[in-house]
Amino acid sequence: MSNKKKRPRSRRGMQAVTLCISTTMVLILLGLVVFFVLSAHNLSAHMKENLTVTVMLKDSVTVNDAKLFCRTLYHRPYSRNIDYISQEEAQREQVKELGSDPTEFLGFNPFPATLEIQLKADYANRDSLKWITKEIKKDNRVSDMAYMEDLMDRVNANLSRVSIILLVLAVLLTFVSFSLISNTVRLSVYARRFVIHTMKLVGASWSFIRRPFLKQAVGVGIIAAILANGVLGAGVYGLYLTQPGVSDIVTWEVLAVTAASVLLFGIVITMLCAWLAVNKFLRMKAGELYKI
Repeated sequence: MSNKKKRPRSRRGMQAVTLCISTTMVLILLGLVVFFVLSAHNLSAHMKENLTVTVMLKDSVTVNDAKLFCRTLYHRPYSRNIDYISQEEAQREQVKELGSDPTEFLGFNPFPATLEIQLKADYANRDSLKWITKEIKKDNRVSDMAYMEDLMDRVNANLSRVSIILLVLAVLLTFVSFSLISNTVRLSVYARRFVIHTMKLVGASWSFIRRPFLKQAVGVGIIAAILANGVLGAGVYGLYLTQPGVSDIVTWEVLAVTAASVLLFGIVITMLCAWLAVNKFLRMKAGELYKI
């Protein structure tokens, strides 16, 4: 008798372990997609904010006027950071790059003082730059402006493409993961279909019959989410060790949202799959249980 009791329990335990492992694998994939989608957004903002607009000042502009102009531009909504480069600093930089000093044969410093403006990510696009350029050029201290328009367009186009691909992948992976977890949960419930029918015969309500299955599903979802978050966390930790600069893109907000999403997916998907599987067997009659 004791052996007969142990077999169903051990079988249920193996089913729960199998369900937990398969759910963990699916949640790792879902977590990776969420992680990459959020990181791609941060990468997009990081790349846009590193694109520089160069404002060249007239030779008649003094250092005080240039710094006053710099302070004015800094308070504009599109400015993230502004660096003032004087004529002397520009000359030193060019001498380092060219290996020779043009002032020796020209007799004057040909390099103008400049302002290097780093824009906020929302303004690093062609439309915003048009009105920003018009606004800055109205100032009589500005002689010209320059920025890499083609590079900016390529960055925006490539990042948009990557975002669309990741979103499509997320939708497809969510559908596939739901199917995989649903099949695993259905097999677990299938093994207890006669128990469900017996409980129906003795007058148990559907909600009472569903309750233990839903509790087990929630427990499996939470355990699988913890394991999946542990695997993802180990991967991110390894990324931090090998690529220290990645902290600008993979922020704590990204990690928190990814972990919360994995936990939410784990609970919701397993609960929904258990609900649908139990309801399927609750609707069946006794004769139908032998035909599946």
